[in-house]
Amino acid sequence: QVQVAESGGGMVQAGGSLRLSCVASGVSGIDLMRWYRQAPGNQRELVASISNGGTTSYADSVKGRFTISRDANENTVYLQMNSLKPEDTAVYTCNIRVWTGTRHWGQGTQVTVSS
Repeated sequence: QVQVAESGGGMVQAGGSLRLSCVASGVSGIDLMRWYRQAPGNQRELVASISNGGTTSYADSVKGRFTISRDANENTVYLQMNSLKPEDTAVYTCNIRVWTGTRHWGQGTQVTVSS
């Protein structure tokens, strides 16, 4: 059974940092790992993605502040978030895509940035 589990969320003051982790188990052949976020009343937003080749992409709103990385051996993806702003407050969710096209979602982790 595939499981996707995020950790590392919490509360931080503006300007602070957090590092999110996402571990996928029971699955192989992952070719894309992504972080999404959704704030109350907003649509879900793609924050960052990383391919199995290491190619990364970011939403304009987080470029230069967030860094996505991956440990392929451990099926783990990280999101290092620096210079956090109150508008970064959201539930952050990990999504993985297997080479067959199947996607799996985690439950999400709350990030709250106070001003």
